Amino acid sequence: MPAEAKRPRVIIVGAGFGGITAARALAGHGLDILLIDRTNHHLFQPLLYQTATAALAPSDIASPIRVILRRDRETTVIMGDVTGVDAARRVVAVKDTGEFGYDYLILATGADYSWFGHDEWARYATSLKTLDDAGTIRRRLLSAFEWAESLNEPKEIARLLTFIVVGGGPTGVELSGSIAELARSTLARDFRRIRPGAARIVLCEAGPRLLAAFPPRLSDYTARALASLGVEVRLGAAVEHIDARGVSVAGQRIESANVFWCAGTEARPAAAWIGVDAAHNGAVKVRPDCSVPGHDEIFALGDVASLADRDGKLLPGLAAVAVQHGRYVAKVILCRVAGRPPPPPFRYRNLGTLAVIGRSRAVADFGRLQLRGFPAWLLWSLVHLFLLAGYRNRMVVYLNWSWAWFTYGRGARLITGASHGAEPTTAA
Repeated sequence: MPAEAKRPRVIIVGAGFGGITAARALAGHGLDILLIDRTNHHLFQPLLYQTATAALAPSDIASPIRVILRRDRETTVIMGDVTGVDAARRVVAVKDTGEFGYDYLILATGADYSWFGHDEWARYATSLKTLDDAGTIRRRLLSAFEWAESLNEPKEIARLLTFIVVGGGPTGVELSGSIAELARSTLARDFRRIRPGAARIVLCEAGPRLLAAFPPRLSDYTARALASLGVEVRLGAAVEHIDARGVSVAGQRIESANVFWCAGTEARPAAAWIGVDAAHNGAVKVRPDCSVPGHDEIFALGDVASLADRDGKLLPGLAAVAVQHGRYVAKVILCRVAGRPPPPPFRYRNLGTLAVIGRSRAVADFGRLQLRGFPAWLLWSLVHLFLLAGYRNRMVVYLNWSWAWFTYGRGARLITGASHGAEPTTAA
């Protein structure tokens, strides 16, 4: 009997929105699919700020990759750290594991925050990209109030209760608004020696307005809504220095024990792995079919791909872009395997952009239709509930949001592990 033909192998690096979507779309078509990620879970990043501010537990916004892909019998999941790609030999190297050969490779590694040439600032400021980051921010936030309650020195109490958020994009807006609500609502009645509502939240944006990707009208509304929550919004305020005692921004010194970095992103080093040209943010420059020039069998998608839309503008780093990329790349690969003509070039369908500011406040941009306030917040809530992976997560998040709506409470306020920098320190 003739030997069974070897099934084409597709390796997907990264289990974010794009990677998971591609894996699901490829399943059931006679391929050998290998999904590699540094963690064992798929993270719903749009709600990460709520874990950081004690509104949701980590398990509410993350699901095990193996559970998501349990029914896809052709898919194997490997938890490992990819260290490089040998495009000539068509193998992916995984740290402490070995090499895996591929026929097609999908790079969906996502992005990290950019420190704009000041990597030393990462020692003193916390970014928000992973569950570990969210846990660190939650510890620092809650520990700051606890330590402040135990002190007698007004200047040190003020430093502990000053929270600086750098970056006026969606994450910075969401995080600063949520910190303000945590301080002024959730914690307001829980302390005796300090007034949590007197906490100072400063949002620093180097540009002329918040949410630069939104229309100016919605940016202005966002600034006013944050101000009504007690957030100090500083526009045209570039950070010049960060150290253990605070920041220097736009020529002014602000003493703070907690600096949270939400400014700028850069792609993870996929371009360096395969030795190809990268955009200014490190993303891989791809063809209209998301393949890498010179490597027809390699694709990049989501935040790690640099691709322009019909108007010549680079596609934004949004979950919707990664999802549409994932579906499209899967279609391209399936056409190649089946010997069918390729699909038309990728075309992003903009379904709108949403950003939440706080309780009952959000903005939504659908082109001609723009929403703000409660209608935008309600739409934001419904969309994010729908996009969460798994019925359990949707139900738990819905119940948590409902409880928080009526009680202003937050159910994930336990401090575990070291507080890492929220403790009072003495100036040198």
